Amino acid sequence: MMKLLKKELRLAASPVTYLFIVFGMTALIPGYPILIGSFFLGLGLFQSFQTAREANDLTYTALLPVAKTDAVRAKYLFCGFIQLCYLLLTSAVTLIRMTALSGAKVYINNPMMNANLVYLGFVMLSLGLFQSVFVGGFFKTGYSLARPFLRFIILSFLTVGLGETLFHLPGMSALNSPGFSNIGLQLAALLLGAISYFALTAVSVQRSLRSFERIDL
Repeated sequence: MMKLLKKELRLAASPVTYLFIVFGMTALIPGYPILIGSFFLGLGLFQSFQTAREANDLTYTALLPVAKTDAVRAKYLFCGFIQLCYLLLTSAVTLIRMTALSGAKVYINNPMMNANLVYLGFVMLSLGLFQSVFVGGFFKTGYSLARPFLRFIILSFLTVGLGETLFHLPGMSALNSPGFSNIGLQLAALLLGAISYFALTAVSVQRSLRSFERIDL
């Protein structure tokens, strides 16, 4: 499986995908809907799927001396690796905002979502939706990209809208706490986001394995 992952990283991946990891630094931009960065990462991964499809990558992988389902697992591992890189970068930026920059006026007066643990929870939810909606949708056919990605776009922007709206509702302002204020609530939101990511990914993997087995390449 590690060899297949290396193939994904070196041969199947579009260079744009690696570039879009940098969008994890959007968490530093004040007055900006920082959850949009998660969508752009999905757009970068979409480019890799498109590049691989045009090169008949799935057919090539299936012809290798590996199980057909390993091609599915390799794609999910590739997405998971890129998402982990993004999450580590945006987490580092978030911690900087929660510590060294917690008192900066440009962030205190920011009307948009703060970079805190709640934000990271929403990031993981968005990444989980990519795994479930786009990657899972792609493996229903092993070819179609447009419809699954359109569904991801819709859900991604709904997630952004939810994240930017919730803390404006009465009694929900604690979700946008700066620094380590209301840390219990922040940790709960982060845990919920992590559970959502792993649950969505696990269910999507199992469905994709069954779907891809039925596809005649």
